[in-house]
Amino acid sequence: MSGNLGSGDKLLIHKTTLSNETIMPDSAETTAKTTTPPPKLLDQVRERIRLKHYSIRTEQAYVGWIRRYIIFHGKRHPAEMGKPELEAFLTSLAVERNVSASTQTQALSALLFLYKEVLGLEFPWLDDVTRAKKPVRLPTVLTADEVKRLLKYVDDPLMDLIVRLLYGTGMRLLECLRLRMKDVEFTRREIVVREGKGNKDRVTMLPDSLADRLRAQMEFVKGQHALDVAAGRGEVWLPDALAVKYPNAGKALAWQYVFPAAGFSTDPRSGAVRRHHVDEKRVQRAVKRAAERAELVKLVSPHTLRHSFATHLLEGGYDIRTVQELLGHSDVSTTMIYTHVLNKGGRGVVSPLDR
Repeated sequence: MSGNLGSGDKLLIHKTTLSNETIMPDSAETTAKTTTPPPKLLDQVRERIRLKHYSIRTEQAYVGWIRRYIIFHGKRHPAEMGKPELEAFLTSLAVERNVSASTQTQALSALLFLYKEVLGLEFPWLDDVTRAKKPVRLPTVLTADEVKRLLKYVDDPLMDLIVRLLYGTGMRLLECLRLRMKDVEFTRREIVVREGKGNKDRVTMLPDSLADRLRAQMEFVKGQHALDVAAGRGEVWLPDALAVKYPNAGKALAWQYVFPAAGFSTDPRSGAVRRHHVDEKRVQRAVKRAAERAELVKLVSPHTLRHSFATHLLEGGYDIRTVQELLGHSDVSTTMIYTHVLNKGGRGVVSPLDR
């Protein structure tokens, strides 16, 4: 075995079923016949992820990568494999599938989670696997004029409000869509961004020019929520710990999404039928269409508006620490990338051609 287990080490390998095939190591066969079968491996992964309160997106991504890893190696049990198999899988992603460094890193994180958190294996090689280096690229930034042109062609009123809010606050797309009614403070002209990237809360500004429209949107949500409650609905998803502590909070107006979906959907974990927030793909499509109609040659996405927000604040004379706090960066070096954007193009440097 690649893990180099000593003769005194004991390892219980659970029965694992994938795609209608059963993987049963001989050493576990007798035990499985006389006891209740333990959860399947991928179910164990899901249980562990939920115990650690990871998001549904992380759960889906990790389970997907672990499944691909097992299938890639002929449905061998992961506990029977080691560093060579793991690196062979990661190499195939880069060479054969040409995935990005960030995608390869996500796959590695999923497999390390499997070995450490689910199987409980602490092999020395787990911390010695080569990680892909993410290339350093300057972010795409729109000029102020390009932002105006983009906004001009966002024709859906709700999408227009969301897109303007992205540029006006610097929020990430999902941070914006996950805003709850209680997170908007009109008196202080603030928006509280809860559980952003890295599970950190922060405060950003509420643009004066959007206050009236945002207030109208929240009045709409208030009326819609009243109708939902009257129809026996009106519950939204809550973070696990909060849902346990306050079981009725999900129906409170304060926890409703500022940008709710038009219809109801089924929670993939609990099966509960709820009104979720607007699908991020809808916003992505709206931005893409607007960029095409505005004839912008740059590749534009909702995240481009966040890059533009940061760059334009720095251009306006705001200090790097202020921008760091508004963006929610834990390290100022992440924010420094926008100063590189400002300095590119030879700003302050005379080209030898013009001498």
